[in-house]
Amino acid sequence: MVQVMIQMAALIGLGVVWRWLQPGGLDADRARYAVATLVYYLLLPALILSVLWEAPLGLETGRIALSAAAGVVAVLGLTWLVLRPVGVSRRLQGTLLLAAAWPNATYLGLPVLEATYGEWARRIAIQYDLFACLPLLMTVGVLIARHHGNAGDPENPLLTLVKVPPLWAAALAATLNVGGVAPPPPLADLLADIGDSVPALMLLALGMGLTWGDWRWSLVPAAGLVVVLQLAVQPALVAGLGAWSGLTGEPWQAVALEAAMPTMILGVVLCDRYGLDTGLYAKAVTLSTVLSLATLPAWFRILA
Repeated sequence: MVQVMIQMAALIGLGVVWRWLQPGGLDADRARYAVATLVYYLLLPALILSVLWEAPLGLETGRIALSAAAGVVAVLGLTWLVLRPVGVSRRLQGTLLLAAAWPNATYLGLPVLEATYGEWARRIAIQYDLFACLPLLMTVGVLIARHHGNAGDPENPLLTLVKVPPLWAAALAATLNVGGVAPPPPLADLLADIGDSVPALMLLALGMGLTWGDWRWSLVPAAGLVVVLQLAVQPALVAGLGAWSGLTGEPWQAVALEAAMPTMILGVVLCDRYGLDTGLYAKAVTLSTVLSLATLPAWFRILA
């Protein structure tokens, strides 16, 4: 696992170096937007089709989704309980709720699980995110951001949800899977070739999105709360929930490891859209991502 994290850190580091050097005059934010858009609209849907079309879908899928959803909801509740007596502003409270509850299940979780357990673990990361975390982010997360922010798009969260390309790919793959439709070999090979490029690009985009300037001591307690809840509390909760639901062996380990991922970078979009503290959220992403390079191997040893 340590070797896996070194490889992950190297790819993330290349994204960080791009932010510093800006090769070809292309700054990291524009490069990250281009890479993330390509992954989001084309490469990730192809990977999802490739994996879920032939993946076993049954009780295990329900257990994964239940464990993931319960983990997010439980941490939301814990964060609210911790912040309630402190008297922080609504804007800060909304930012911390989003940062503490949603793990980076796909952009970091997918490459980590694949490198640790093999290609079969891709389905764990995809099911964890697309059947629980992402739908909750686009509904509950949007409502939280809208309630605590001071601006934003009044669009119905459910309408936002149905516009997500990876969810359409997951729905199509699940329909074909349950319907017993086998993928034609040329199409299966094409989807697999496209999907193989996703993990590395995800890690590069993650590195490009990490921010290092404007650190203030006043941010440390808030960012520290996010780190504890995201990297320590949530994986412990999901490990227990997963075992209670009936998950065992490596699938159980992979689900718990998914919960130990750092803060989901997609939340930055909600912070921008609804007027939350984008700077604090970005710092939480950076700090939790850096620390996860140490905590993920520790969780792997505990779970194994």
